[in-house]
Amino acid sequence: MASTSPILLILGAGSNVGQHVAQAFAAKGYRIALTARKAKEEENTSTRVNISSDLSNPESVVGVFTKVKQLLGTPSVVVYNAGAATQNEPKHPFSISLKDFTNDLNINTMSVLVAAQQAVQGFEQLPDSASKTFIYTGNLLNTPFTIAPLMSLGVGKSATAHMIQSAATAYQDRGFKFYYADERKADGSAAFMDISGAAAAKHYVDLAEGKSQGPWQQTFVKDVGYKHFSSA
Repeated sequence: MASTSPILLILGAGSNVGQHVAQAFAAKGYRIALTARKAKEEENTSTRVNISSDLSNPESVVGVFTKVKQLLGTPSVVVYNAGAATQNEPKHPFSISLKDFTNDLNINTMSVLVAAQQAVQGFEQLPDSASKTFIYTGNLLNTPFTIAPLMSLGVGKSATAHMIQSAATAYQDRGFKFYYADERKADGSAAFMDISGAAAAKHYVDLAEGKSQGPWQQTFVKDVGYKHFSSA
């Protein structure tokens, strides 16, 4: 008999946020699907599967969802945690090559689009009791704040933030939730290298367990949770 336990899919399962989020949802009874470039598929179990993926190729995302459905079922929570940032010359934002810019945009935005499309198709098949939550790990680069050598990253985060905002508005009546998650310090500044995987995990679980769409831009602080900042 097929398991009725819910399924979490993490695209870009890194060692910090990705692994902490996986552990937190597993503790809640979720079966887990993790994707990474060098996923150890030989370690797959009935409750946790690793899937090799290259998110610089948006067309590959459909295959990831297909494999998750074959191995576990339809995910009710999808977390997009991948990111790419090719540095440009600080005083010359257009020094980045088209190849590198396209690669970053594919990972930061285009593959997110395909993942969201696939997630919605799955959400439509799930019962009303399912979480139906899509979370994108962002940062404050969708705001007027800029980092001179990371123009391509800012472009990707800004574009995807708009996508998430549009989806949060359009799908809320169907019970689908979309969030742009952005960890901050208590003063509203960026967490940057102080990002807490444990804080993200707790917040992502809270978002998934919420019964309705909350603010699409989820600025949150470790040990506090959601906190609105006027600059957000």
